[in-house]
Amino acid sequence: MPKSNPESTFTFAGRKVHRMGYGAMQLAGPGVFGPPKDRDAALAVLREAIALGVDHIDTSDFYGPHVTNQLIREALHPYPDNLTIVTKLGAVRDSTGAWLPAQEPEDLRRGAHDNLRNLGLDVIDVVNLRVMGDVHAPSEGSIEKQVTALAELQREGLVRHIGLSNVTSAQVAEAERIVPIVCVQNHYNVVQRDDDALVDELARKGVAYVPFFPLGGFTPIQSSALSTIAASLDATPMQVALAWLLHRSPNILLIPGTSSVAHLRENLNAARLELPDAVLRDLDAI
Repeated sequence: MPKSNPESTFTFAGRKVHRMGYGAMQLAGPGVFGPPKDRDAALAVLREAIALGVDHIDTSDFYGPHVTNQLIREALHPYPDNLTIVTKLGAVRDSTGAWLPAQEPEDLRRGAHDNLRNLGLDVIDVVNLRVMGDVHAPSEGSIEKQVTALAELQREGLVRHIGLSNVTSAQVAEAERIVPIVCVQNHYNVVQRDDDALVDELARKGVAYVPFFPLGGFTPIQSSALSTIAASLDATPMQVALAWLLHRSPNILLIPGTSSVAHLRENLNAARLELPDAVLRDLDAI
């Protein structure tokens, strides 16, 4: 018997948003550096996302750098009233495209102003502190200084809500003692589940969990079991991987990225995919 489709919306940063959003990282050039190979196609993807009901876009001024935010502004400004834009602070790029930590309070303040300017905003809906470390896994350590700096930006009215990225459960707890946290963005997908306990912990508190690399990132998920299941559902493996995440917990918001309108539509259609209970058991076993 098919399992009913999961709830399609979640209350995030004071708004009800569709759980399937869009991540803008892939709009930049190779290695998330430099301009897109096809600027018109990048703008078309953003406009099509909004036309198809996306109301949650994830970005950062260190994508490019500056490229994705400038594209978002060109394509969508003035923004729809229901659009929630989430950005990240905590890194910068050098002239070669290397990712460098930018975790000091003055770095975070400078990054916030860069995002405001390039997005054409007076206030940012949500700012995630991206804690630097391994690209795929967080490492322990105090983030009190950084979160305190973001809380000051919030008091000044430059930021509405604060989130965290690439963090441990202990770091979430530390941050919550300083300021309310509305989302956590960590590495998680159907084959990478180190955060199972954290997903459930945040769900109990009504805090959004936003997987980065929901489809495996720079190394797409490869699983013969996933491919077999997808074929039985007349879907793609990536659609099934996204659908599994939507079924996994009601607080999971998805931000799959693409620079292709066709791929965007394919990703969004994953929200309509029904997963029978037997299929969910098979996916859970991957």
